[in-house]
Amino acid sequence: MLTPLGRLDKYAASENIFNRQMVARSLLDTLKEVSDDERDCIAVLERISRLADDSEPTVRAELMEQVPHIAMFCQENRPSIPYAFSKYLLPIVVRYLADQNNQVRKTSQAALLVLLEQELIERYDVETKVCPVLIDLTAPDSNDDVKTEAVAIMCKMASMVGKDITERLVLPRFCEMCCDCRMFHVRKVCAANFGDICSVVGQQATEEMLLPRFFQLCSDNVWGVRKACAECFMAVSCATSQEVRRTKLSTLFINLISDPSRWVRQAAFQSLGPFISTFANPSSSGQYFKEEDGKSPEDCGSAQEKSEQVRTTEDVTTEEEHNRTEDLSSHVDNDDFATKLENAMEDQNTVSNNSQRESDFQTESSFHCTLSSESCGEMADEDKRSSHCCTAGLREAGLNSQETSLSEQELYNSFHFWRTPLPEIDIDFELQQTSEIILDREIQELTMPVSPNIPMATRKELEEMIENLEPHIDDPDVKAQVEVLSAALRASSLDPQEETMASIGKETDSQTELTINEQQNFKPILGDIVPLIGDTENMDSTLHYIHNDSDLSTNSSFSPEEERKSKVQDVVPQALLDQYLSMTDPSRAQTVDTEIAKHCAYSLPGVALTLGRQNWHCLKDTYETLASDMQWKVRRTLAFSIHELAVILGDQLTAGDLVPVFNGFLKDLDEVRIGVLKHLHDFLKLLHLDKRREYLYQLQEFLVTDNSRNWRFRAELAEQLILLLDLYSARDIYDYLRPIAFSLCADKVSSVRWISYKLVSEMVKKLYMASTSTFVIDLMNELVEKFCRCRKWSGRQTFVFICQTISEDDCLPMDQFAVHLLPHLLHLASDRVPNVRVLLAKTLKQTLLEKEYFLNSANSHQEAVEQTIMALQMDDDSDVKYFASIHPASTKIADDAMSTASSTY
Repeated sequence: MLTPLGRLDKYAASENIFNRQMVARSLLDTLKEVSDDERDCIAVLERISRLADDSEPTVRAELMEQVPHIAMFCQENRPSIPYAFSKYLLPIVVRYLADQNNQVRKTSQAALLVLLEQELIERYDVETKVCPVLIDLTAPDSNDDVKTEAVAIMCKMASMVGKDITERLVLPRFCEMCCDCRMFHVRKVCAANFGDICSVVGQQATEEMLLPRFFQLCSDNVWGVRKACAECFMAVSCATSQEVRRTKLSTLFINLISDPSRWVRQAAFQSLGPFISTFANPSSSGQYFKEEDGKSPEDCGSAQEKSEQVRTTEDVTTEEEHNRTEDLSSHVDNDDFATKLENAMEDQNTVSNNSQRESDFQTESSFHCTLSSESCGEMADEDKRSSHCCTAGLREAGLNSQETSLSEQELYNSFHFWRTPLPEIDIDFELQQTSEIILDREIQELTMPVSPNIPMATRKELEEMIENLEPHIDDPDVKAQVEVLSAALRASSLDPQEETMASIGKETDSQTELTINEQQNFKPILGDIVPLIGDTENMDSTLHYIHNDSDLSTNSSFSPEEERKSKVQDVVPQALLDQYLSMTDPSRAQTVDTEIAKHCAYSLPGVALTLGRQNWHCLKDTYETLASDMQWKVRRTLAFSIHELAVILGDQLTAGDLVPVFNGFLKDLDEVRIGVLKHLHDFLKLLHLDKRREYLYQLQEFLVTDNSRNWRFRAELAEQLILLLDLYSARDIYDYLRPIAFSLCADKVSSVRWISYKLVSEMVKKLYMASTSTFVIDLMNELVEKFCRCRKWSGRQTFVFICQTISEDDCLPMDQFAVHLLPHLLHLASDRVPNVRVLLAKTLKQTLLEKEYFLNSANSHQEAVEQTIMALQMDDDSDVKYFASIHPASTKIADDAMSTASSTY
């Protein structure tokens, strides 16, 4: 008879390929057989090295599949065969990475990753044997396929070998591969794994070495490379600083969103929400302004500098608006626009960082926030900046190109440094004076072009610009530009006499009469000034707007500029947020992705957390649009995350904005309802008690489903009702939850019934612990009446199951159980259905008699139980006899109960 080594030698030398494959498969078994002899183990490993030179690719591939298992065996038996893996197996794995056969290469790559993941390769071997080979395979003169695969292996192993080896050995070659001009496949692999490399090497190496390469990849001429960059953008952003993220990566991402390729835009929009979430930090995601007791001299001294910074930002915003208009008329290059956007973001970052130093956010509701003096000043500055932006947009659109200097009062405005308590000044007079100054300046600008030639030329240019933009009206950005230019065109065609009369009317009467177009332009300015005072007694003299001698309410509609301004924040770059909000635009579904709204809904909680509840107004309209989307998948996504959003927003915003959406989901399709049902407890616990009680009336509706076979829906309802017991009083539980629980206990599906038994037992426990004991007594009496005396045997069996669960979980003291439930339970010993008596025998023998109440105290209840068991031992049915006679430890009640339950499905 051949020895294991002899058998190995015989078949390894066979000319039959199948025999050599069998040798490769049996190597591990052979090694185990000779593991006691070190020399035989070494001999087997040497034969593996010879088998690795086989000319047949299938044999080599089969051998490589066994290498991880053999390496594991060598590791476990390291004392007897030291350095076996490093000397005999690792060289084979590394050599096969450059094999000519594709199957062999793929197998060796998979084996190498498994070995690294299991930490079977020594660190020294990684540096001296693995990495040098991979670097050689990625050389410029290497085979194209081998180079691509080697780059992929380098990227995947980076997280396994650690930062030190990756930064010293892998990173330089990776940077070279990112600039491979000959093969886009290599660049695509680098782009796809860019985020993994960044997360390993850390922030400094990412910003110094990798980011320049990433910028090149994002502007690659192959759309597949740019798409891969968009997909890994979040991972790259996580490895950079907040400043780099805001000033550089934001601009880069805007370019990807506006990429000519639809596939790149699609990937970019999918990554937009995750990218925005990387801007989250404790100061921006909080909701409470920290109240400061006093203002230091340094703060007072720096207040003027803050005002200067705000004015700088105003100029930047004005310049950006001007650039956007010029881009439409003269087709400015995209790179120039990106540069200007980057500069604007840098200045906004300066103001944002300054405001973060002044106000510390906590985690309370934003409705009761207490503003410090600095914070109030910032709000006033933001209001003035928004109105200035609106004014600048009109000027640069063609109304007037002349810059108006700021008045002395605006250079030093008391509102910039407003704080409580206010000094005793005439508030109404100051408000009226400020309003008149702004209105005077705007009306003068509208009436300045006196020469008829200038307005005609301006109108002609505007008409041409609008005509050129008409074919692209589907784009939301272009549509917004058309609206601005149209308003400018209508304003430029005003009759000068009308403007003059309007100006005279303003000086003689406090009620200024303007046209509808002027209403839209001036409304944001007036709307920003009034709320700062908080005095509503003198607001009856607000400006009226007249068109064709008919009064219109100022609240009839919001202008597009005011709607845009209401979504301004400083946590993330505004351009990113605007793009995210546009994902609900119907045109996006046609030009980008049909499921773009679903991606928007999926990442909305992360975006909301990043912005913080104080900026919820920016997302509110988008959320309501998604909640009413025609696609049920979009609504389902929101339904599964509404409880998380409620935690982010707090109880007051939840009650005002999320509860109506939640109510709509309750009446939606089952695919949507299951989302709110799975987290029903998580959402309701965030509501106030009075609002929470309103849903008691709607819980019954969950019993009705579109498909009666959807039993998992009812099972989930039972699970949630168990959790809801802690949220409601004993009376509410008895009046509203009890009927639902009884209905679920009679369900057709055993899995639903099993959870319902747990629900009823927990209900008994909750009611017993309540201050009034009448509810629990009434509940147990109804259990007896509804189930124990049920005409159907399944109902009587349900009663036994409930009693068993109450006893096992100690939901009721045994003396109370013995008084209210035990007599009725023992009465079922004479039931005519054997299934009921079988379950009764199990419950008495394996549950009740194990309780201390029946073991250590002699009482009438114990005697009654023992007599009933003796009677069951004499039963005519063999199964009843068996379960009434066996010892409790000889079987598991759960298994036996499930077997009984399955028989009554």
